[in-house]
Amino acid sequence: MSFLVAFAWLPGAVGDIARGAATTILLIVVTTLVGTLLSILGAAGRRNGPVFVKRAIAVYVEVMRNTPFLVQLFFIFFGLPSLGIRLDPILAAMLAMTLNMAAYTIEIVGAGLDAVPGGQTEAALALGLRPRQVFIKIVLPQALKVIYPALTSQIVIMMLESAVVSQIAVRELTYEADMLQARTFRSFETYFVVTLVYLVLSMALRRLLVTGGRRVLGAGVT
Repeated sequence: MSFLVAFAWLPGAVGDIARGAATTILLIVVTTLVGTLLSILGAAGRRNGPVFVKRAIAVYVEVMRNTPFLVQLFFIFFGLPSLGIRLDPILAAMLAMTLNMAAYTIEIVGAGLDAVPGGQTEAALALGLRPRQVFIKIVLPQALKVIYPALTSQIVIMMLESAVVSQIAVRELTYEADMLQARTFRSFETYFVVTLVYLVLSMALRRLLVTGGRRVLGAGVT
């Protein structure tokens, strides 16, 4: 039995693949922006907030880090409608990805905050800066510089995990690949091409994050 590799279908599928890749990019852009903001707030709250806030954040982190992302996604998309909360597939995907990423990056950002010497905070407060100013202008930039490589890796991992949201019919890259192979019956070629697209997206995203980090946070970011 012989197998002939054929890509004659590919020119007609470029549009579908491009639309899927665009949706994947949209998902990771929203997830990165909102998830990073939530992780900064969560890390700060876990260290400086009231006891009930610290406990609530700790429970949230443990639940999200110790349950499968697919289950979280299904809970949001299929479970919440039982409570009268219905979300569009792409909104459900964004919410699931953001909550999942924030749970992991809270720990990452927290490690960066702990790495900043406490004496700097004390000196800034002694100079008359308010606690919020100290956190935003002095502590947070240094913390982000320390944890930026780990944060970059987590964002790339989250982009790759976005393939899971095809299970709730979000028309991202993996969903489009599934539809293409169902129409063309060229599974090997379809997933080979899509694998290459994911590889290019991952490398481009990492390069973009490193370049952006160097411009915003300064030299030393890798």
